Amino acid sequence: MENNITKTSNITINVGLNENHVPQRMLWSADDAKISNQEAKAFFLSVWDIKQKNTLKIDLWTEEMSIEEMKQFFHQTLLSMSESFEKATGEHLIMEDLRDFCFHFAEKMKILPE
Repeated sequence: MENNITKTSNITINVGLNENHVPQRMLWSADDAKISNQEAKAFFLSVWDIKQKNTLKIDLWTEEMSIEEMKQFFHQTLLSMSESFEKATGEHLIMEDLRDFCFHFAEKMKILPE
C-alpha cells in the first residue's frame, strides 16, 4: 500500500484527574477546526485496530456531567453514528432502523423535545 500522506493534523484531549484518577476537567483542541482548549464534560473515542480487527475505545466523563446531560449525549452520539454509518456504507435502510431506535431511546429516556 502506497503512503500518500501530504499533511498531518492534530486532535488532542487533555484530561485533568483527581487523586482517584476520576476526570475533573477535559479540554480538547483540533488544529484544522481551529478549536483550542474547548471544555467538554464527556467524550467517546473509538478506533479500529487493524491488526486485531477490533474496536479500541475510551469513554470518559467528568463528575459534573448530569444524568440528563448523559442521556442527551448518548442520544446525540447514536444519531451521529447512524449518519456516519450511512455515509460510509450507503446503507440507507439500516440507518432508518437506527434512527427509529434513537427515537425509541429518546422516548424511553424522556428527552424528546416538547
